[in-house]
Amino acid sequence: MSSTSPAPPAASARLVLVLVVTFATGGLIAVQSRINGELGQRLGDGFLAAFISFGSGFVILCLVGIVWRPGRRGVARVVAAIRERRIPWWLVLGGAGGATFVLGQTLTVGILGVALFTVGVVCGQTVSSLLVDHRGLALMPATPATPRRIFGAALAVLAVGVAVSDRVRPDAPYLALLIPIVAGLLVGWQQAANGQVRSIAGSAYAATFGNFLVGTLVLGIALLVHLAVGGGRVELPTVPWLYLGGALGCVFIAAQAVIVTRTGVLLMGLALLAGQLCAAVLFDLIVPVSADGIHLVTVIGTALVLAAVVVAALPRRARVAAPD
Repeated sequence: MSSTSPAPPAASARLVLVLVVTFATGGLIAVQSRINGELGQRLGDGFLAAFISFGSGFVILCLVGIVWRPGRRGVARVVAAIRERRIPWWLVLGGAGGATFVLGQTLTVGILGVALFTVGVVCGQTVSSLLVDHRGLALMPATPATPRRIFGAALAVLAVGVAVSDRVRPDAPYLALLIPIVAGLLVGWQQAANGQVRSIAGSAYAATFGNFLVGTLVLGIALLVHLAVGGGRVELPTVPWLYLGGALGCVFIAAQAVIVTRTGVLLMGLALLAGQLCAAVLFDLIVPVSADGIHLVTVIGTALVLAAVVVAALPRRARVAAPD
């Protein structure tokens, strides 16, 4: 005979603490979305704004690496692991997902709003996270898609549909909505890759540095192509806070590289998205980018994402033997 028992209280308390930190990290992503979207609008060039955001983060990390020896050692461990073929080389390309995300921010937040951009990312990231967890990635073992996890993911996707339902109209920017969805798909993969790089390096710095190196290269090439086919001259704004997007990116990418090894991709993604949506709703209430303000369905969608986090985080009941 056997019975089930709940997870130990200490483990549950640690998970709650990690989820709170993850939620706050998601709020930083929404702040970055607003900053990068505003920078893109003022520059009139989303490609340049994305390059500035990623490039500034890369410069910050280079300066940190100069004075922080443990960070440099972590990067050296990753390089050695690739040379010795202990990890596949493509694990360090997570920055391409981050580059797509930031480019999407600068190109679409100004026309979609922070909330609508975020729920687009929710859809792509949730699907990607569920698939990556279920199949595993490189050295990361698979986490089977249990009915509870599938329900939590489906609830998050439903939340996206609810949140954008009243904004779907004949003249809606459908192509613009595809950008955050694709970015979300790539971000789910990026988070899993970063967690493994961090484990190999023994340092979140190495994963973060690799992200910004690859992302800056990708965005630099995209910017050169953009300028070659018709980009014009721009005038850089003088407002200092418009250039904080890169610094915020350094913080939340490093945090994700640590968190994902404790929660898995799906649960971390849902908690991040809950934080993003809550912060996005506050932004659209306090400093909206359009005259429409916040919509009730966006608030309902946010509540559904929060519910999805709770469902996905419910501990599996451990099976124990019962006395005869």
